[in-house]
Amino acid sequence: MKKRKIAAACCAGFIALLAGCASTDEVAKSGEYKPVEQVLYPTPDDAFVADVMPIANNGKLELYYLYETTHNIQAYHPIHKFSTENFYKYEDEGLAVPTGIATEPDVAIGTGSIFKAKDGLFHCFYTGHNDSFAAQGKPKECILHAVSRDAITWEKLKDEVLYAPEGYSNNDFRDPELLWSDEENCYWLLVATREEANGGIVAKFTSTDLKNWTFKGPLYAPHKQWMLECPDLFKMGDKYYLFFSWDCVTYYAVGKTMNGPFTAPKDNVLDGTNFIFYAAKTAELKGKRYLCGWLGRSQEEGYDTGKYQWAGNMLIHQLVQHEDGSLGVKMPESMSEYFGTQKKLEAGTTEGKVESENGTFQLSAKKGERAVVDLGTREATMLMECDVTIGKDGIAGFAFGNPKKNFKSYYALALDAKRNCIHYEGYKLGGFENVVSSEPIALTKFNFKPGTKHHVTIVAENEIVILYIDDAKVLSSRIYNSTNGAHMALFTTEADATFENISVKVPQ
Repeated sequence: MKKRKIAAACCAGFIALLAGCASTDEVAKSGEYKPVEQVLYPTPDDAFVADVMPIANNGKLELYYLYETTHNIQAYHPIHKFSTENFYKYEDEGLAVPTGIATEPDVAIGTGSIFKAKDGLFHCFYTGHNDSFAAQGKPKECILHAVSRDAITWEKLKDEVLYAPEGYSNNDFRDPELLWSDEENCYWLLVATREEANGGIVAKFTSTDLKNWTFKGPLYAPHKQWMLECPDLFKMGDKYYLFFSWDCVTYYAVGKTMNGPFTAPKDNVLDGTNFIFYAAKTAELKGKRYLCGWLGRSQEEGYDTGKYQWAGNMLIHQLVQHEDGSLGVKMPESMSEYFGTQKKLEAGTTEGKVESENGTFQLSAKKGERAVVDLGTREATMLMECDVTIGKDGIAGFAFGNPKKNFKSYYALALDAKRNCIHYEGYKLGGFENVVSSEPIALTKFNFKPGTKHHVTIVAENEIVILYIDDAKVLSSRIYNSTNGAHMALFTTEADATFENISVKVPQ
């Protein structure tokens, strides 16, 4: 079994170019900047992380995932595994469950789940997918079963196959989630499928022996989307939460009991749109629950457009439950241990009205204006925290660009109180048609209130930049314009904005 420490595997391949967006060629090359090994957001060597199947085991979070490459053939997506104790040191434990051969239902593997059952064994229920079966009149997708005594060596139980019940799609029957119900004293298997007449649902099956399954009908059937992929059900506090994914987005719904009924909150997306964070499932480790998914890769490396494609780097958020029962996210708390050195912050060039006192920056900009202050070279990996207050309908935030050019060449990671969202896709500070007028491509909704102080946490590692706000929302991005010696700046457009309690830390 191959096992290696992740000191990195910088991901390859990324983002389709929009007209007017800049590449890293336009960013100043600087001897101060050196890319780092990818330790916070790992990928396997020469491959990518797709749908993650987490389980806590022996004090670690074991992160099974679909292994994606750029050279898939008929057999693809074997299940591989990472493990971590702290979210800044990962072990690559290599292959767990291999694909089958061309005549078998799992020549390609789809998402599943890992669960340690009452028999002491680890059980992996996963999707078998064979594109050639449909032409042969066979179901293209089914649910398969493998077991392990040590969560290292897995045995496929090839005689155990679960197919879609009558009235449900044989081609869309996937992503099983295994769990135990104390109330019903049996195992549940949740499966993403589609009612032929009504659309995507989460189906419920039950069993007492993990071999014979009884279909109990839909657990959740909003009938709004084609599929509800990668279902994940858990209890937190006194509520039950059901996560699912579609439309390049991870969603959640809430219920008072394990059987629901489940209702989607008005705002039920924690991270952004457009494969920024997809197929997320959860696991609890040491009393904290983590949402484990992936940040998509771009279609062309080196360009910022907000357009991402399937599979990329592993990305994990820590879940937060608010008093009203809604969920939020924040940086995994243990990740702060990685950033042990405080960096002294020194303001540089400014434009517009900028006042600074004791590390607090007050920026003011009237209609059609901007105010900016440069903070020097963006570290290749860093943790930045600050409190931000934005005036009504203002757009403020963080910008990255070439210090040898004026601020018009800087690109905005925007806290957008005008549209009540957070976004980045190469919007220039220069030319308000970009920042102020253009509609974001990839975004996270967030309700900004005038005069309210919002706490922002930014974790950056090479081109990956993750922005958390108020333990509520996150925008995950790849920002190539922030690398290769680019400077970081604070900005506001058409409003007042205050940045205070600013802290920048780097690894020791």
